[in-house]
Amino acid sequence: MASQAQHDMLDKIKTADGFIAALDQSGGSTPKALRLYGVDESQYSNDEEMFDMVHQMRTRIITSQPFNGDRVLGAILFENTLDREIEGKSTACYLWEEKKIVPFLKVDKGLNEEADGVQTMKPISSLVSLLEKANNQHVFGTKMRSVIKLANEAGIKAVVKQQFEIGRQIIAGGLVPIIEPEVDIHSPEKADAEAMLKTQILEQLESLGDGEYVMLKLTLPETANFYKALIDHPKVIKVVALSGGYSRNDANKKLTENNGMIASFSRALTESISADQSQDEFDKTLDEAIESIYQASKS
Repeated sequence: MASQAQHDMLDKIKTADGFIAALDQSGGSTPKALRLYGVDESQYSNDEEMFDMVHQMRTRIITSQPFNGDRVLGAILFENTLDREIEGKSTACYLWEEKKIVPFLKVDKGLNEEADGVQTMKPISSLVSLLEKANNQHVFGTKMRSVIKLANEAGIKAVVKQQFEIGRQIIAGGLVPIIEPEVDIHSPEKADAEAMLKTQILEQLESLGDGEYVMLKLTLPETANFYKALIDHPKVIKVVALSGGYSRNDANKKLTENNGMIASFSRALTESISADQSQDEFDKTLDEAIESIYQASKS
């Protein structure tokens, strides 16, 4: 049976204005995230030290006064972050109990090599234990990413089928999956790939049973309001947009053209903050970023 906290989190995601912060860079993307923050590889000598530093960065973001549930609906965490604490509480519990921000967990283990113009997800052998850990820490949902590079129908069908198969396991485990079949913003066939993707997602949504609901995380489309049928679908709790390499200004502009989509930005959220800023500078810069993304998500 769902807890009161889960009911409150669901209500917040469904009804409140705001966006979801993606703070889930994992092993492969952490060095780049740290470099953008002003911490280069010379400042750590192994993975443990690297993850210590990225947790310091995330702690600084999460504990910053502007980062709160008034404008930030949720935050997506990497498993390593879930295993750590902020001010004596597990990160997920801190987010909800202190900030009223809904916690999500990235569960995928990276991507397979490209085939049929796409990269499907590697097997998630630890999914059962991951879901158990997430439930124990009152995490609301999960996120998992695939990548679509070309308008290849067989490849796109395989991506969406895999996403929904694992999504059903996540639903059965008591969490809400964010299904993320990212279309590469540099794809020469982006619009055609998006058309195929929408068709495949609609087919899979029709196969969901009673009580089965998902969220979708999609690349900002070439045509404004292209995903309206997904936003309006009764099986979809929320459609969120990834920035996908667009600058914050470009991502926000595209987001305002897509009514009903909200942001779930990573680099576009943190692109202006740095380790050497004073706390006042850091808070001011983060506040400006949050406000711009919040306003774009309200459109």
